[in-house]
Amino acid sequence: MPAYAIIGGQWGDEGKGKIVDYLSASADLVVRFSGGNNAGHTVINTQGEFKFHLIPCGVFWPQVTCVIGNGVVVDPDVFLEEIQLLEAEGIDTSRVKLSDKAHLVMPYHTVLDQLEEKARGTESIGTTGKGIGPAYVDKVARSGIRVYHLLDQKGLREKLESTIAKKNEVITKLYQAPALDAEEIIAKCEDWSSKISKFIQPAEMIVRQSLSDGKKVVLEGAQGALLDIDHGTYPYVTSSSPSIGGACTGLGLPPAAIQNVIGVFKAYSTRVGSGPLPTEMDESTATKLREIAGEYGATTGRPRRCGWFDGVAAKYSATVNGFTSLVLTRLDVLDGFPSIKICTGYKLNNKIIDYFPSSAEELAQCDVVYEELPGWTDPTASARNMKQLPEEAVRYITRLQDIVGVPIDLISTGPEREEVISIRKIIR
Repeated sequence: MPAYAIIGGQWGDEGKGKIVDYLSASADLVVRFSGGNNAGHTVINTQGEFKFHLIPCGVFWPQVTCVIGNGVVVDPDVFLEEIQLLEAEGIDTSRVKLSDKAHLVMPYHTVLDQLEEKARGTESIGTTGKGIGPAYVDKVARSGIRVYHLLDQKGLREKLESTIAKKNEVITKLYQAPALDAEEIIAKCEDWSSKISKFIQPAEMIVRQSLSDGKKVVLEGAQGALLDIDHGTYPYVTSSSPSIGGACTGLGLPPAAIQNVIGVFKAYSTRVGSGPLPTEMDESTATKLREIAGEYGATTGRPRRCGWFDGVAAKYSATVNGFTSLVLTRLDVLDGFPSIKICTGYKLNNKIIDYFPSSAEELAQCDVVYEELPGWTDPTASARNMKQLPEEAVRYITRLQDIVGVPIDLISTGPEREEVISIRKIIR
């Protein structure tokens, strides 16, 4: 069976948690492939409301094995907190597997992340301060700590003594902050090892074998394609590849194994932190939408910036990822707006362009070309069928589909698992 990748099409926070949970009903394996606990996925089902940052959202289905791949950077404290949360709800955590090749977010990564962001001052990039960027820096610099290092405490001690000494040089001399206690961190690693070792597995082998056995595998993306380190609004991006390329490198999968790529889009746009958001609403409209939708970060609690649907950015995202299906979320949030805008182009240096600029600086200079459609007063909330939607909402959905050039196969009309309109079956 092919793998089904679920990718955020915008700047993250598109509601992927609900979509992964919903589609996992038909899955055997759900696998997270990138990012860290800077991403937050919210799931609401019959057992309650849950916010996950590392464990895949398919965990609530008893037939699903959940795998955290090598492309993820893992804060062991957060991982163990989520395990404890699941066990308190009576959920079988033996189905959770952690790649031995994943890198760890160490205490010094978190400290450095926060110190670096503070030092940027007015040029801050809006990092969550969770240590994700510095962990990926060490990974690329070939000085990171991998999960399998927890299984060799003697070797890990030697590696950490050297590493922490170097990190303390930066912390104390560059940032004039207190040095970290190496023995305290080593003791923490010993504790992690005793609690985490039973979850450690060669994740890529599990995924490949599942595909060979004809099982259905869902690849869970975190954040969004426009935050991709290579293809996003650099430098206001994350430190990993949340686009489809990250699914291959983050799991050891060949591209041919991924035959269906599902792009998840909100019916409008949001982003957290700094960086251009071309369709950003005026403050009164943004405040209204934010309060209706509860647009606050699942990880940081920060208010999200809100904008109208950006068709240019969406089409770019679809091109980069090769989306075969779209999921539209939070349609119900737009209920009651008298009119709704869609970005269909940018104006740069007094010229209309229909492409997504390469640099954040150039994107910030763009004015937006809008198409305005009438809103609707009849509610879309909780609709389960296209026939239940007002004509204006159907027209809006059709227009978005035409602009992006990919069929919308699923529409979310509320936070609950079953509040969806399934137009075409995605996982077959």
